[in-house]
This record gives sequence, structure tokens and C-alpha cells, in this order.
Amino acid sequence: MDIRRPVDEPESGTPGRPEVADRWFLSSEVYSRDMVTAYEVATFAGGCFWGVEEAFRTVPGVIETAVGYTGGSTVSPTYRDVCSGNTGHAEAVRIRYDPSTITYRELLERFFAIHDPTTANRQGPDVGDQYRPVIFYHSEDQEREARALIEELNRSRRYPRPVVTEVLPAGPFFRAEEYHQRYLQRLRERSRW
Repeated sequence: MDIRRPVDEPESGTPGRPEVADRWFLSSEVYSRDMVTAYEVATFAGGCFWGVEEAFRTVPGVIETAVGYTGGSTVSPTYRDVCSGNTGHAEAVRIRYDPSTITYRELLERFFAIHDPTTANRQGPDVGDQYRPVIFYHSEDQEREARALIEELNRSRRYPRPVVTEVLPAGPFFRAEEYHQRYLQRLRERSRW
């Protein structure tokens, strides 16, 4: 049975899962509420989530990454649902990071270095609205920083066309199927055998 819920939704009431009020699960790690509040969250969509996750996963200060779906209207979408183009969701990466080690601005700069911000609904060979570039902000400060950087990039003419990366409020984030998590890392590890 595939029961999914937004990552931000509490565990309470989920069939087959214990109620967990003071812990936050990301993978095999368990963080106490005190540890979690010291970290911040960033969410980026910029093409296939495998590559975006890999670009952030090993950055110093990034505590955890998770790939999933956000920005659409379907509750608990599957990969197949999102690829149909009917859900409105983008493939995205939610990043938990330590702001004392890496700033949100540095994460934004990394994001702009790894995707084409001048192309809507396409990144490389991947075409469809699920591949649109979006910064999903979690605070007014994040929104302000994202919009300021986009304005700065447009003024600098760093790109031959205007930046079309959207800046939208973060909504429910549905963690993708487990086989998508750390996909490129696992693929690389398997190829070593």
C-alpha cells in the first residue's frame, strides 16, 4: 500500500505509522525538534529532480535532501501522475540546511548555476511543465532574496534572455517514491560493482 502525505504534515493519524510529535524524519536520520528548528528549508525545481538533488546533496551545510512534487493541485501524486502533465506539480528538491554554514543566497547561486533560468517548461532534454524552474520560498526573506537575485541577473545580462524562473510560495511537498531518492548516487554506486 502506498500511503503518501506532504512532508510538512504531522505523522499523527497516518494509518500504520506511530504518532510522532517531537521528531522529524527525513531518511534514516531522526532529528529532535530542537535540532530541526536550528535548520532552514529551501525548495527548488529546475528540471529532473535527480540532477538537482545531486547538485545540492554534498554541499557543505546541506543536512538533507528529498525529491518530490510540489506546486500543483493533486494530493499525493505519483511520478506517473506528474509526468502526465495534469497535476500542475513540478519535480522539486526540498533541502534542509544549516544557515550558519551556508546561506540561502549561496543556495540560490548554486541553483542558478545548475539550471537554465531562461527556459520555461524545459531543462535540457526534459520537456513539460513538471520541469519548469521555480523557487518555492518558505519565508518573506527567501522571497525577497530570490526576487532580488533574479533582478540582479537580468540587469547583469548574464543570460542571453530574461530569467523566467518563477518565485512562488511553498505549499505541500509530496515526497517522491523511494526509488527516486538519491537516484544518481545509487546508480553510481551500483556501477562500481
